[in-house]
Amino acid sequence: MCGIIGVLGNHEAAPILVESLRRLEYRGYDSAGIATLNDGRLDRRRAVGKLVNLADLLVHQPLAGKSGIGHTRWATHGAPTEMNAHPHKAGPVAVVHNGIIENYRDLRAELSEAGIGHETDTDTETVALLAHHMMTQGLSPEAAARATIARLEGAYALCFLFDGHPDLLIAARKGSPLAVGHGEGEMFVGSDAIALASMTDRITYLEEGDIAVVTRQGLAVTDAEGQAVTRAVKTIEIDNARVDKAGHRHFMAKEIAEQPSVIGTALTHYLTEDGRDIVLPGGTPDFTRIERMSLVACGTAYFACLTAKYWFEQLAGLPVDVDIASEFRYREPPVSKGTAALFVSQSGETADTLAALRYCKGRAGQVLSVVNVPESSIARESDLALPILAGAEIGVASTKAFTCQLTVLLLLALKAAHARGRIDDARLSDLLSQLRALPATFNTAMEIDPDVRIAARDLSGAQSALFLGRGLMYPLALEGALKLKEISYIHAEAYASGELKHGPIALIDETLPVIVMAPCDALFDKTVSNMQEVMARGGQILLISDAKGVAAAGDETWQTITLPDVDPVLAPILYALPAQLLAYHTAVAKGTDVDQPRNLAKSVTVE
Repeated sequence: MCGIIGVLGNHEAAPILVESLRRLEYRGYDSAGIATLNDGRLDRRRAVGKLVNLADLLVHQPLAGKSGIGHTRWATHGAPTEMNAHPHKAGPVAVVHNGIIENYRDLRAELSEAGIGHETDTDTETVALLAHHMMTQGLSPEAAARATIARLEGAYALCFLFDGHPDLLIAARKGSPLAVGHGEGEMFVGSDAIALASMTDRITYLEEGDIAVVTRQGLAVTDAEGQAVTRAVKTIEIDNARVDKAGHRHFMAKEIAEQPSVIGTALTHYLTEDGRDIVLPGGTPDFTRIERMSLVACGTAYFACLTAKYWFEQLAGLPVDVDIASEFRYREPPVSKGTAALFVSQSGETADTLAALRYCKGRAGQVLSVVNVPESSIARESDLALPILAGAEIGVASTKAFTCQLTVLLLLALKAAHARGRIDDARLSDLLSQLRALPATFNTAMEIDPDVRIAARDLSGAQSALFLGRGLMYPLALEGALKLKEISYIHAEAYASGELKHGPIALIDETLPVIVMAPCDALFDKTVSNMQEVMARGGQILLISDAKGVAAAGDETWQTITLPDVDPVLAPILYALPAQLLAYHTAVAKGTDVDQPRNLAKSVTVE
């Protein structure tokens, strides 16, 4: 959460800062601001709301200077106001911050005793005030920054800019990602590579506890122990086109449409040339020695793990525990050497998931991860990191990352099932053949869009919605409810269909839409019985199924959406599509902000 950019450039910094913040706005859009040095003097501009408000302000109140820092905020401490917006400034110090300073109250009290008051409600202002206080005692900017950082508790990515020092940025990372970009006589700091991609493809990723002194000539890094270290400069490849909407109205629409392509990319990466076997670059766990798996994630990635639980247990015969990352380490679960711990995160920087991974290091026999950013903290700290290859996902509501996570998790489950002798060569070959055809099936399934629009138009008037699913469709029902609530703001819940009569049926009346996800599989007849229970009480059923399932359900349903036939094992990947489209078109019908829903941000790097 929150986006950071820093520039030591050869050109005016303000336009570069704003463009980079545009790329980072998915990290937070409660407010934004920049600070620059012009003739050695600090000045700043801040605005509440979307980045366009800051851009408008800069038209009327421009900032000059070739050195600067910028920030787009997701509010933690203090309301989204101009006063609380970053950069924060105290005397000759300006700072931008991602994370939470847990001991800011103690530091604020200490500063107050020294006669230094605060003006904002934020924890970040305390960092600027403390650095300024250090400088009044004769410390240089670098020494003051280091002394300040040494006092901080919590998680942070920080970038300091100092009055009178146009060739200096101090960057620090603990718990939140931060990268340094290398140009020709220019240097940059950013929350992630996306922010830096328009300026450079040469990136240094800071490690946990690093402090970087950045000048136009390069950077000097010290580690958590204060020792000088060299961090590698890596050449990254970011498809800049993927940071644009490519003619679509929203990033979410573009990313939904990209799913056939990115699923195909993932399959190509993991399948042999003849498509008959699965290869895990970086090594294959010995699944015959694994006694159980522990899957940990947050949000949509958690639902991917719930789906994978069915696959690992049904296909590979491996017992699986699934945990929400924010709860995992606090219950202090016993983790044995016979356990493979698997962590799923789009960004690879999710704070709770990273903390859970670190809990398992040294306890679990092997630590695996499924990530979209191969250079992320979770990937680097795993024994084996499996990239999902979805490309940059800008829409806050995950779409293509989810289906790519499912694809990679299914491939891993199939690899385990084959290694453990639970499926033979013929069954593996058959499933892989169907997986290779999945991108084409996805393209065909896109034809449901007009039907989904019709359903979404009616759904947009509802106050609440209920999603139901059995077996592999239960996690998809959970995902459908999450998608609907996070971008349309309609209250939605999901239940396993068999749980309907254990409480949720009390909610059923003619005003409650019930979305049922049910391919015509071995559980379909039981789901039809649950649908009858809903319809007998006046409930409105929207059935998402295949042609056989729609025909079997009859004409009593409110509306139907028909998907192509697919093997039940693969169904969760395909059935993600109607869940996404339903949420998207409902949000569009309601006029909500699809890509940047209120109160949410893409990368959750605070606990």
